[in-house]
Amino acid sequence: MTKSILVLNGPNLNFLGKREPEHYGSLTLEEINQRLQEFALQLGVEVRFYQSNHEGALIDWIQAAAEWADGILFNPGGYSHTSVALRDAISSVRLPAIEVHLSNIAAREEFRQRSLIAPVCLGSISGLGWRSYTAALMALVEILNDAE
Repeated sequence: MTKSILVLNGPNLNFLGKREPEHYGSLTLEEINQRLQEFALQLGVEVRFYQSNHEGALIDWIQAAAEWADGILFNPGGYSHTSVALRDAISSVRLPAIEVHLSNIAAREEFRQRSLIAPVCLGSISGLGWRSYTAALMALVEILNDAE
């Protein structure tokens, strides 16, 4: 049975390619999603992509994923550092999740160095640019396969 993964992106990630390329690279979110889709095909998994600038929409997609997904890749953007509600949503669905960041949040401003989401995820991958997503997808698929 094919594994299904929710790839969820939070606020301002729709501005990738325009927004602070020194931190986030020059690829657009659509280009990152295309690369991740190609990698998912190689791994034999289905990925579904969603992005929103609205916390409630992100929560809705996390909760809906409980009905169809085997795992979640989540770049909460700035909500990483502020959203107890997103933390609770990830925790409540009980799906394996990996937090993803393009930039190395540990090397950024002090307020970006603490994630409220990370403690309820299997792990976090950051600082690899768009490759953070492929590394996270590979890790999540291997974890799901090991659990079978």
